[in-house]
Amino acid sequence: MTDATAVLDLVKRLTVEELTAQGLEAPSEIGPETRLFGKDGLLDSMALVSLVMSLEQEIAEQFGAEIALADEKALSQKHSPFRTIGSLVSYANGEIEAARGQ
Repeated sequence: MTDATAVLDLVKRLTVEELTAQGLEAPSEIGPETRLFGKDGLLDSMALVSLVMSLEQEIAEQFGAEIALADEKALSQKHSPFRTIGSLVSYANGEIEAARGQ
């Protein structure tokens, strides 16, 4: 399994866990185009923060990469990396590669 596939699976799992923790039902299908935050997003701001923190921890454990996803770089982008599962996965993969010096 590639890092990209593993990160996608991780974000999907953590999203479902976050929705469940809020007492909400996850959509039957979650994929890269699933909106996480913003208009029609699954998560409110607190749930998004919780998801990002969990994701950072899981990435550190699984990939050995210490990254910060909610930093100035992420918040200053024209298109939020938190908008969809796919955009978060793409951003996280870039941060993992940067942390590894690739």
